[in-house]
Amino acid sequence: MKITISGPPGSGKSTLSKMLSAKLGMELVSMGDIFRKLANDRCMSLDEFGTLASYNDEIDRKLDDTQKKIAKENDNIILEGRLSGFLLDADLKVWLKAPLEIRAERIAKREDKPVSSAMEETSEREECERVRYLNYYNIDIKDLSVYDIVIDSSRLKPEEICEIVGKAVECLN
Repeated sequence: MKITISGPPGSGKSTLSKMLSAKLGMELVSMGDIFRKLANDRCMSLDEFGTLASYNDEIDRKLDDTQKKIAKENDNIILEGRLSGFLLDADLKVWLKAPLEIRAERIAKREDKPVSSAMEETSEREECERVRYLNYYNIDIKDLSVYDIVIDSSRLKPEEICEIVGKAVECLN
């Protein structure tokens, strides 16, 4: 089974993916972790690397090709990434959403920064990515029609979200 977990920054993708991976005993590949590693390898912050990616389409295309290759080579995997639901054939595609204010609070806590900074950076990052995805792939990231399940992570605890997705997996088996 292939499962994709997608959503904007701070929506809970990583938390759900880790919980679901442990619950189902499935391998997890996080495209965000790979993106962060690429930024770190270049001694750049995530924002700096994101800016570079906005001018150099090879970064996104390489990352997306890597994701497709990983998905093709694995039959039992969870792929977590913003475009995973659009780029990959999967048995279950999940999108997590939450209001910007809540996501910014989560990001600020995780990255130990002011909420106002997290909100501004997240807004800029989302707009930059939205434009890139439209330009590169003609993908409108706001079009949620490709997802089997859309969950508002601001209204449920991570365990409850994992339970919902776990039940969906059971129904598909």
